[in-house]
Amino acid sequence: MARKGVLLINVGTPDEPTIPSVKKYLREFLLDPDVIDIPAPLRHLLVRGIILRVRPKKIAPLYQKIWMEEGSPLRVYSHRITDSLDGMMDDMDVEFAMRYGNPSILSGLEKLRSKGVEDLLLLPMFPHYAQATTESALKHAYKQLKRMDWNPQILEMGHFETKEEYVVPLTNSIEKHLDNETHLLFSYHGLPVSHVKRIDSSKNHCQKIDDCCSVKSDANQLCYGHHCMETTHTVVGLLGLKPEQWSISFQSRIGPVKWLEPSTMNKVEELAKNGVKKLAIVAPAFLADGLETLEELDIGIREHFVECGGEELTVIKCLNDDEEWVKGLSQLISQRFENPATA
Repeated sequence: MARKGVLLINVGTPDEPTIPSVKKYLREFLLDPDVIDIPAPLRHLLVRGIILRVRPKKIAPLYQKIWMEEGSPLRVYSHRITDSLDGMMDDMDVEFAMRYGNPSILSGLEKLRSKGVEDLLLLPMFPHYAQATTESALKHAYKQLKRMDWNPQILEMGHFETKEEYVVPLTNSIEKHLDNETHLLFSYHGLPVSHVKRIDSSKNHCQKIDDCCSVKSDANQLCYGHHCMETTHTVVGLLGLKPEQWSISFQSRIGPVKWLEPSTMNKVEELAKNGVKKLAIVAPAFLADGLETLEELDIGIREHFVECGGEELTVIKCLNDDEEWVKGLSQLISQRFENPATA
């Protein structure tokens, strides 16, 4: 039988919590046309002329707050997920890579080729499809495969926003933090509205009808906003929550363009001012903890909630290398290899 291999792909992280390292990481990240999709001259002007002059100085100290002894949290947890998965799946090889930074996608692919892998599964670690994450990761992987002149049989995992193997561990991670007094906020990574509108080939659904992200349609099969709502409604159903017990928001914005609403900062302020004293935040778009959860939510958003009148905030950890989740991930992988014709 052909030897199987899996490449887990996450977004990325600086190698060190220093200004030069953060600058290098942000340069690679923000110059990707799938992330900031404006004409190249304008993108370079914005990134090199403005963002890289300011943000590294602001962001490096934030990384310093969350840095672990073993290194960047995102890289540490990605490594742990990979090791757990590799130990659970004796019949295949598993490596992880970052779309930006290290370990690179090229290095991950080279390791798998050196192990004799013939059937390769590319697995972007994003439950919800987006041009800036899933599509960018896959594009770059194919570019590196061509560069290597390596032609294994390739499968893609695709999005899995409502798959039982993902939503059940996610629900279980949330449930223990809830009581009758706690409001649950689903905080997803933000995305420019232009990205989700582009997915709607009909041009008659996205941002055109009420609650467009909640309404299932051929037009939003690959819509990030719709996928986020699907995860939310599935988990809310499993938890048995009433509408007044939960909310949804989007975090981690950058740049002056219009983003998916509401922002997590604004939603937290609104909840606190409306009398919510106990708040639990979960970030389902992130499968491993990093800057966005450990600093943005657990430090920045926590401070804002208290300043606005809130009393107790719990940031629920990402699934990371949770045993139930890794088992679920192994099942998703096995199912994909068993059904190569399915999308």
